[in-house]
Amino acid sequence: MIPRSITSPKKFIIGQNLLPQLDGFIKDFGNNAVLICDEFILNKVKAEALPVLQQAGITAHAEQFQYECTDTEIGRIHEIVKHHGANVVVGIGGGKTMDVAKAVAHFAHIPVIIFPTIASTDAPCTALSVIYKDDGEFDRYLFLPQNPDAVIADTGIIAAAPTKFFAAGVGDALATFFEARACCYADGLNLVQKRVSRTGLGMALMCYELIVENIEMAMDAARRHVVTPALEEMVEATIYLSGVGAESGGLAAAHAVSNGMSSLPQLHHIQHGEKVAFGLLTQLVLEKADAEEIENVIYVMKTAGLPLTLADFGIEEMVEADWRQVAEIACAKGDTMCNMPVKVNADRVYQAMVAADALAQRYHD
Repeated sequence: MIPRSITSPKKFIIGQNLLPQLDGFIKDFGNNAVLICDEFILNKVKAEALPVLQQAGITAHAEQFQYECTDTEIGRIHEIVKHHGANVVVGIGGGKTMDVAKAVAHFAHIPVIIFPTIASTDAPCTALSVIYKDDGEFDRYLFLPQNPDAVIADTGIIAAAPTKFFAAGVGDALATFFEARACCYADGLNLVQKRVSRTGLGMALMCYELIVENIEMAMDAARRHVVTPALEEMVEATIYLSGVGAESGGLAAAHAVSNGMSSLPQLHHIQHGEKVAFGLLTQLVLEKADAEEIENVIYVMKTAGLPLTLADFGIEEMVEADWRQVAEIACAKGDTMCNMPVKVNADRVYQAMVAADALAQRYHD
């Protein structure tokens, strides 16, 4: 019988002004670091982190991430890690930056520290990298043997980021409980290919409860770029509880639909969490979910300012052939649609997406 599992990072630290303290987190794992940085944070890292690391006797090289988590980018940075003889990788940026950092550290067989600058996904905590093709289309999941060694969430930096990223993190995390529940009912496999644990399901539920409890005050803080207790609890939900809940509880239709949506060029600019939220509406239609559950999900999406309808994504006309392709990809062998407790196929998923769009229109202002 396949065992159940609970997996998580070795450390999760949340607080303010943590970038200048990076030496204290790195020294536990190595003394020669390659810092993979998003473009917008690179100068701040050079100004606030590199001098501190140098003073602490830690060799460090800051490298700009080239925008997409592809095999090409992973290979490029892996060569840089080998050139510098680094013994630890630090990923500083958004979800794709962190996914590249995790993949590079895996292939280099060295520790990885994750420093998210936005709370747009639960990527920081998972033993997983989402790999895309060079044209931006979803390629595959790269399952990793272990979670990051440390995840450092600086809420000051996260709060300063554009609000759309924070909202996208809410969308990604909002699906966590519903997907874990579906996976549990289907006796499916979680992200480390084990059965769902009650702890994982419980953390997924706590994630959902914290989102509903804090959504209004957390979004108030995010829109004003300030740190409050509600924002800190939301970051805990969207980064840690969502990551551990998804990994130990499993994914289902919401993420599968999001992966299918990545095949449409007109949606390549849409945040992962925004697509997952629409995928969640599709999943709720497939499950014929309780009306109160649907209304709670819509309430969170509207409060966060997430797209509800396909028109909100800029899709003025739902071209059937395009969306049947989305459904086919969502139902591809090896994706997480297999964790649904109800029988689904590409045709049913297509029809559920049409119905989800209609459902969202009823709640649209």
